[in-house]
Amino acid sequence: MKPMEQLFRAAKQNRIFQDVVDQIQEAILEGNLKAGDKLPAERELREMLQTSRSTIREALRVLEQKGLIEIKLGMGGGAVVKSISADQMSESLDLLIQSRKVSLNHLAEFRKGVEGDVVAMAATRRKPEDIQKLTLLLAEAEACAKEGERRVSDFLDTDKKIHLSFVRIAGNPIYISVLKMVHDNIRRYFETFLPMKKREMLENYRDLESIVRAVETGDAEKARELAQAHVERFNTYMKRQAEKAE
Repeated sequence: MKPMEQLFRAAKQNRIFQDVVDQIQEAILEGNLKAGDKLPAERELREMLQTSRSTIREALRVLEQKGLIEIKLGMGGGAVVKSISADQMSESLDLLIQSRKVSLNHLAEFRKGVEGDVVAMAATRRKPEDIQKLTLLLAEAEACAKEGERRVSDFLDTDKKIHLSFVRIAGNPIYISVLKMVHDNIRRYFETFLPMKKREMLENYRDLESIVRAVETGDAEKARELAQAHVERFNTYMKRQAEKAE
């Protein structure tokens, strides 16, 4: 790891604020500053970056808003590097959902493309232990579905686990991060537009079972088609409910 004084240089005076943000962000993203590391004290940053106290403070606020650092107060406090996660993106998507900037069609269009690709990859990369875990989750989903409405919450939890299992089998960290963000927030749509009764729960379960079996046999294209049809079918149900509510 580079010494701290080698990480930073005098900020470019024509874009000083953004340059301070960019330098610190780059040091974090390249791994020169790791989770738990403390940034130099404000006075040291001012000297290394050759800029003002107000610029340093504003840059640190921006980095905190991005979720890259945490400002701790009191003795031993200061700017501490945070571990990078999908939490910030998830919060942003949640705000988009609450403000109705993401429509049902937007969500379905995205999911059909991405989740179709994910299950196709999972079908080519699955291992026996992956199928064992998916089979256990299917058994949980079936038990919930058969008990009907009183197990809706448990069913949706298991449904989420199955979808996220596909993406973990696929093994692409970008898909893992993005789809975790989506499934952390998608329940709001289900609760608003998809009153799940026993019939819908059983239909959802049968869709998931078919996708798992296609993944198990390594049939990537069938898995893709089944996943896309599943998303499209339940999006149609939600759209009908949304139209009735208008």
